[in-house]
Amino acid sequence: MKKVRETLFVFLFGAVLYSLIEVAFRGYTHWTMTLTGGFVFLIIYSLNKKMSGTGLVLRCAAGCAVITAAEFIVGCVVNLWLDMNVWDYSGRPLNLMGQVCPLFCAVWFLLCIPAAGLSLAIARRLGDKSAVGKIRGNAVNGSRGKSVLMRRVLQNFTFRDI
Repeated sequence: MKKVRETLFVFLFGAVLYSLIEVAFRGYTHWTMTLTGGFVFLIIYSLNKKMSGTGLVLRCAAGCAVITAAEFIVGCVVNLWLDMNVWDYSGRPLNLMGQVCPLFCAVWFLLCIPAAGLSLAIARRLGDKSAVGKIRGNAVNGSRGKSVLMRRVLQNFTFRDI
């Protein structure tokens, strides 16, 4: 039951957060993007827990790949097959079928930076001992709070992993 609650919470958190981001930058969202945002954040959450000992750049690259793949699949279904016209990148350079493009791949990569910190913070809040505060394999003392976790996330973000 605890795992179901965790999954539901993370999905809803991602769905609401992505919808708010899209409304802030685009002015509106679509219900398919709300579902996609929840699904993608759930995958990124799991990915960050499993890769917590890995460098931030690698985790962001993996998250970017997940988001771009989901965007392409959902785009092919809702935009091309169902003709809902939720988005169209066909005017962007190097787009693939108007569903994904390099510009938004870069945006997704950058969005994965705070997503990594959020994933660990949520895991910590939900009491997950396997990924609590682990960044590059260093355990963060749970009693030190958010500032230590954020400092570790920022220390981990270097260009040596590129």
